[in-house]
Amino acid sequence: MGLFISQAHAQTAGAAPQGSMAIQMIFLLGLFVFFYFIAIRPQRKRQKEHEELVGSLQKGDEVVMTSGLLGKVKKIEGDYLVLAASDDMELKFQRIAVHAVLPKGTLKAI
Repeated sequence: MGLFISQAHAQTAGAAPQGSMAIQMIFLLGLFVFFYFIAIRPQRKRQKEHEELVGSLQKGDEVVMTSGLLGKVKKIEGDYLVLAASDDMELKFQRIAVHAVLPKGTLKAI
């Protein structure tokens, strides 16, 4: 083991090859472009679709909340909505907590 360490100390630092900075910049730019198309762009698309879904909510829509709760929208009050979870139970949620809008009649079929 000591043999390798002494050889490492005996080596001299070589000069940096020409153009290494340009290669690093191209690599970083390529990495950013790759990350943009793999992570950022799809997330923005999903966020825009969710904003459209939340903006188009209407009274009477059957929805699934992010918690998994199913219910029917009774009324919409700004950023909140009142959800009928059963015949005699109404709950208030933020509109952004809606995960999906179900087709009409889904709650009766369940």
